[in-house]
Amino acid sequence: MTMESNSYTPRTIKASEFKAKCLKLMDEVAETGEEIIITKEGKPMVKLTPCREKEIPEFGRHRDRIRIVGDIVSPMPAEWFEIPGEAEDNLF
Repeated sequence: MTMESNSYTPRTIKASEFKAKCLKLMDEVAETGEEIIITKEGKPMVKLTPCREKEIPEFGRHRDRIRIVGDIVSPMPAEWFEIPGEAEDNLF
């Protein structure tokens, strides 16, 4: 890995070297997250990158599971706070 003026250049290796060290390189990429470009005859052919699961943001996570029915802005009706069998003045 080379860091020059905030630019990142992925490591490159020959296909023959990749073939010989494939499993080790896969573990390395998975652990470090750094990409490797595999070349054939000096030309970039494929890129080995880690698989990362897409992070789901907290906000909006359940947007497809929750359905809002009715008015969610108006105050709740008093009967929601009443406990059956108790006096109406003892709401909490």
